[in-house]
Amino acid sequence: MLNIYKTVNNSLEELNEFQDGVWINLVNPTKEELDIVNQDLEIDMDFLLAPLDDEESSRIERENNQIFILVDIPMVEEEDGSYVYYTFPLGIILSDKTIITVCLKENSIIDQFKQNLVKSFFTYKRNRFVLQLLFRIAARYLLYLKQIDKMSNEIERRLHRSTKNKELIQLLDLEKSLVYFSTSLKANEIVMEKLLKTDALKLYPEDEELLEDVIIENKQAIEMANIYSNILSGMMDAFASVISNNLNIVMKVLTSITIVMAIPTMLASFYGMNIGLPLQDSPYAFLLIIGTSVVLSTFAVLVLTRKNMF
Repeated sequence: MLNIYKTVNNSLEELNEFQDGVWINLVNPTKEELDIVNQDLEIDMDFLLAPLDDEESSRIERENNQIFILVDIPMVEEEDGSYVYYTFPLGIILSDKTIITVCLKENSIIDQFKQNLVKSFFTYKRNRFVLQLLFRIAARYLLYLKQIDKMSNEIERRLHRSTKNKELIQLLDLEKSLVYFSTSLKANEIVMEKLLKTDALKLYPEDEELLEDVIIENKQAIEMANIYSNILSGMMDAFASVISNNLNIVMKVLTSITIVMAIPTMLASFYGMNIGLPLQDSPYAFLLIIGTSVVLSTFAVLVLTRKNMF
């Protein structure tokens, strides 16, 4: 999908043709759309294709008066009743007169710009647009990390009384998400540090302050990801033992119930045999057997209770 946007009178409008100062947004583009951008705007095809490979790593390149910035952005999807967090590449290409974003999937970060929800966003201010994108990406990481922390606390609450592996598997998925986030955030940090130290982008004083804020947000996200990952790792080890202990408690209770139920079963089995037995001719034999079973079972319950078997 190829969309062209331009800021006109402080309002974002969608156009049908390329102009100076436009923002071109490519989402899972077709070969024809890539060829159009490549030929009409003379954009390097390698820059256009790189973000479409989810294995590409974050980096910054400069060639033929074009600046290519590749960063990883966070994404969340619902799967089997739970949320799965992961990352994928977003490419930003700056040419002399346009800015191009390339991504494999629709995402909430780009949607905020498309809906003109970002303050002081203008398509012709390309360098500022890049910094605003990076800031939104770092903020989105922080948001998702807080959601992961909240989910892990809820799973922890359920694990206290669980004997199943479902909660542990959910924690494993969250820990895997944190590994993805931590790796992507560290790669993004390298790109941001290069932007700050090199002259890849012409930065005004307020732009430098914004970039420094982006780096601070990104570092905070890295620290949060590391902290939550360590917590989850320790939590999984602890609650694996908790689940095993909960299962042992259930087995202990079931074993105790089996012992108690075995007493009346044993007495009934004796009097079910085809041989002479005491009280077999008494009209009160049934009541005596039931009474004896109740007394012995009660005694067994008291003994097992004192042994903390219930």
